Amino acid sequence: MKREVDFLVIGSGVAGLSFALKVAQEGKVCLISKNKMTDTNTQLAQGGIAAVTYSPDSYKKHIEDTMVAGGYLNDRQVVEMVVSQGAAQIQQLINWGTNFDKTNDGLYDLAREGGHSEHRILHYKDKTGYEIQRALSEKVLTHPNIEVLEHHFAIEIITQHHLGQEVFRRNNNIQCYGAYVLNMENHKIHTFLARTTFIATGGIGNIYQTTTNPEISTGDGIAMVYRAKGTVTDMEFIQFHPTALYNPKERPAFLITEALRGAGAVLRNRKGEKFMNKYDPRGSLAPRDVVSRAIDTEMKISGEDHVFLDATQVPAEELKTHFPNIYAKCLSLGIDIAKDYIPVVPAVHYVCGGIKVDAHARTSIIHLYAAGESSATGLHGANRLASNSLIEAVVYADNAAKHALSIFKNIELNHQIPDWNDEGTSHPEEMILITQEFKELRAIMSNYVGIVRSEIRLKRALDRLNILYTETEELFKRSTVSREICELRNAINVAYLIIKMAQSRKESIGLHYIVNYQSFL
Repeated sequence: MKREVDFLVIGSGVAGLSFALKVAQEGKVCLISKNKMTDTNTQLAQGGIAAVTYSPDSYKKHIEDTMVAGGYLNDRQVVEMVVSQGAAQIQQLINWGTNFDKTNDGLYDLAREGGHSEHRILHYKDKTGYEIQRALSEKVLTHPNIEVLEHHFAIEIITQHHLGQEVFRRNNNIQCYGAYVLNMENHKIHTFLARTTFIATGGIGNIYQTTTNPEISTGDGIAMVYRAKGTVTDMEFIQFHPTALYNPKERPAFLITEALRGAGAVLRNRKGEKFMNKYDPRGSLAPRDVVSRAIDTEMKISGEDHVFLDATQVPAEELKTHFPNIYAKCLSLGIDIAKDYIPVVPAVHYVCGGIKVDAHARTSIIHLYAAGESSATGLHGANRLASNSLIEAVVYADNAAKHALSIFKNIELNHQIPDWNDEGTSHPEEMILITQEFKELRAIMSNYVGIVRSEIRLKRALDRLNILYTETEELFKRSTVSREICELRNAINVAYLIIKMAQSRKESIGLHYIVNYQSFL
């Protein structure tokens, strides 16, 4: 069954929603989400969105903080663009109905997080992402030109390959014609023909055992573009959030926002000692890569499986007012954060790499755009500065919308695209084959491709991954398409990219910290 649209949007976080709202003024938009449209990484973002608003902050300071955090692997022109365009996009979010906390005198109540030299984080209590998701979702659902399809899963990007033509990686003539999409409610596969396609599928956290990401984060967009021979880069830079609530029974891990450390909370080891100043003069407000490695080291020294975050010196009323969700969550587990230390552990949180895009969010595939966590813009370099991701997403969605609007009327839909061919396939007899391989994948990535890596660990990870890849591809070819088999396939593709790019980068920088254990063999 074929569907025709001007703009196909895959993903319903802040990037996808804001892009959809901006292009819907001139064309027909279909936005697909593999769960409910509110099940996104955006909704779970606690801390806030970074933007320069008041003196003594300045563009120069924000730019330099971003470059320092990224190990100067950032693209400075991109950093300057995002920082300078941020204020206008903040105003757009407000115009769409987003609320940010203000002080009694009417100014924004700005927070400070690790790596920031000034207070510049706009927030809504400790659920900023939830507030942004709410406001944009309400606008999208009432827009007459936007159709929202929940529980729809994008299987593949459609290119010349599906017309029987050979497609080679790094060619500059690959073109996107839309996507094959599975309706998970009736199990039918639709052929979406689109003048432009926008990928905003989020992150990759669920290829690891411990993550703050929702279950949807399996790297779908990144994997689809890679299989379509598009360019993917910088996948070795996986950010572990230093402070996820330690609770082995819960998945995803509950995030303890960095803003709590910005308010005065400090990290302590099992002896109750502050330890961060041993590793960095910025202490508990050092960038995330530094803090995560420090916690990892302390855990290995002590043999413990967590450290503690001490927020007891923050006034109790401030904790309840500014961090109500964290306060309530911890209290439900018997932890009163005004009196008790919070057990925390690093958890996979964000991928700084992804689908390579230019300043207009264009990928290497013609008529295909990407933004948000699934993209690699050059903003983050080797490590994302806290709260820079939401501002990056809205700036790039805006740039993509402007470019797509300037060309879409001149793009012809390709009606020669065939429907999905599932001849000779059948429903997999044993779902255990998929669930067990996902467990193995998460163990491989967590044990061998974590905060600290070595050449031997990466080689072992790749050797084991090759077995999973072969088994999964064979299963995919003979199986009726399902979300489960597609997610496993995507996750294995993404894991391969992370490992190969980690092997290629020999020096430790930012989030990629490698030691060589070969000499010990």
